[in-house]
Amino acid sequence: MLIGRLPPNRTMLAAFVTFTLIASSAASAGTLVRVSTTIGDYTIELLDESAPQTVQNFLNYVNRNDYNGTYLHRVVDDFVVQGGAYGFQLFYGPVDAPVDPPVPNEPGASNVRGTVAMAKLEGQPDSATNQWFVNLADNTSLDTTNGGFTVFGTVLGNGMIILDAIDDLPTVSLGGKASSAPYWTPSFSNGLDFVYINAEVVERFSEAPHVYETNTGKLITTVSVDGGSELISLNFDTVAKDPEVVLRVNTKSIIPRKETFPDIASYSTTDKRLRIPSLEVNQNGNVFLLSNVVFVLSNTELSQFTLESYNQ
Repeated sequence: MLIGRLPPNRTMLAAFVTFTLIASSAASAGTLVRVSTTIGDYTIELLDESAPQTVQNFLNYVNRNDYNGTYLHRVVDDFVVQGGAYGFQLFYGPVDAPVDPPVPNEPGASNVRGTVAMAKLEGQPDSATNQWFVNLADNTSLDTTNGGFTVFGTVLGNGMIILDAIDDLPTVSLGGKASSAPYWTPSFSNGLDFVYINAEVVERFSEAPHVYETNTGKLITTVSVDGGSELISLNFDTVAKDPEVVLRVNTKSIIPRKETFPDIASYSTTDKRLRIPSLEVNQNGNVFLLSNVVFVLSNTELSQFTLESYNQ
């Protein structure tokens, strides 16, 4: 086992080319969006060609960070998991997420289990904005209802296990902004108990819990803070690669995680270090594994972490 500590004149990209290649991924047919939730992560492959306007509308929200930190406000058993419209502020309540002009309806693909579609207003086929849902069953009646509900994506891999687990959670009804909102705590106390999500465009489909992409500069991870006193999922953005690799926390993406799992990352407020046991790195479709990756909090005010060491 080789232990790597990056010298100041080497970049993360340069270091990656020396690591052992373990896999290569072919380009996906559609844009990929990884959705992190309080229950777990899943990935959507978008139907870029068959629903181009709807896909672009969805990506506009994703790329602006609008979906990060929003909660699922409507889950109907064996029907849909819906969100995208609301965040939450303690002592204030639900906060509306930004809304763009409605996108024209693009019906085509069927609303079968595992597909992702836009929500819209009753009797208004071209009213979809920021709300979207995942079909938990073959909801083919939606293909003709209200002009047809536009399917613009498909959940990949084992993602429906996460959606089914969300479907199994208890829900609370608090009105239109939480008509049947699932909560992950033993009992509901306030909106912080809702199931929250993040959404980020990624280049490669992966079900690894900790993923870094050299091109997008995204680090997606789940962290146990101070030995499990708090569990969170969050995303980082790369702000520098030379002379040192520096990542910044996307503070809007910090959401609660319900349960721990083997090889969860850890952060200690004592030594200010983020430790990732196994990190999957995607460099132009080539995939590498690093172990014992350590970042140190280098700028508290800016929430920046600097890469300190790793094992090859």
